[in-house]
Amino acid sequence: MKTLEDIQIRDPFVVPLEREGRYYMYGSTDSNIWGKGTGFNVYVSEDLSTWDGPLPVFRPDENFYSDTNFWAPEVYQVGERWYMFATFRRKDNDLLGTAVLVAESPLGPFVPHSDGPVTPMEWSSLDGSLHLDSEGNPWMVFCHEWQQTGDGEVRAVRLSADLKRAEGEPMLLFKASEAPWTTPFLHKRYPGRNNYVTDGPYLFHGEDGVLNMLWASFIDNRYALGLARSRSGDVLGPWEQAPDPLYRDDGGHGMVFRTFGGERLLAVHAPNQTPDERPIFLRLEEADVGIRTNGRYAPE
Repeated sequence: MKTLEDIQIRDPFVVPLEREGRYYMYGSTDSNIWGKGTGFNVYVSEDLSTWDGPLPVFRPDENFYSDTNFWAPEVYQVGERWYMFATFRRKDNDLLGTAVLVAESPLGPFVPHSDGPVTPMEWSSLDGSLHLDSEGNPWMVFCHEWQQTGDGEVRAVRLSADLKRAEGEPMLLFKASEAPWTTPFLHKRYPGRNNYVTDGPYLFHGEDGVLNMLWASFIDNRYALGLARSRSGDVLGPWEQAPDPLYRDDGGHGMVFRTFGGERLLAVHAPNQTPDERPIFLRLEEADVGIRTNGRYAPE
């Protein structure tokens, strides 16, 4: 058994399965996510304190289109099947893209479902996240990477009902520089350019029914997590940026889940340096001032 302090993981994504009394935590689990990809693992807990694992849920076969940069798996149950949205660097053009995998169980094994990435082939795209609109139509919200655009973008694209392909063109939701809290990201490969990063979009409804989006960027080259809200209540926005980050202590790529007791938690990884990344759960509270964190969650 492991505690959170024992688990090196980036981009933690927690799926509570109350009928089993178990939480499943996925994420970027290679010890060096910047290099060759091994696959994805899951950790399983009954109390959010001690965890079984790592248990393998995806391992590529020899014909898989990527062998590098296996990132940010998000897992959703749709009908009777489980779908994983994950980012991989393609062998054919060396660009990132988000693909869809499928399994019959949250423990996998996950196998390719889409025909390669569903993001545009000529784009470097990452961190695709599933969103179902008010009519139940599936969308994927993802990042068009800052290394290609300079000013990182968050975009949304309609998906086919079977989640195998994109339908239509990706729509621009916002650019990283539109948030008042972000600062240019200094990178030695892009000297003299004002780079603004977008990472890890994740949509959720607040207690007031408002559609919110978590997304990550940088403040003075330290990882931070921001919050935006859709003024229309729709995935296409327009999106209004919170003036201040939700979390700025060198952590981010967040998602929101509920404990079996009904408490709403924010999951992030921190710090943002390999191999020190660890999952952190923070309490969320909503008041007149909006959504904010209220300390770390400590299971009883």
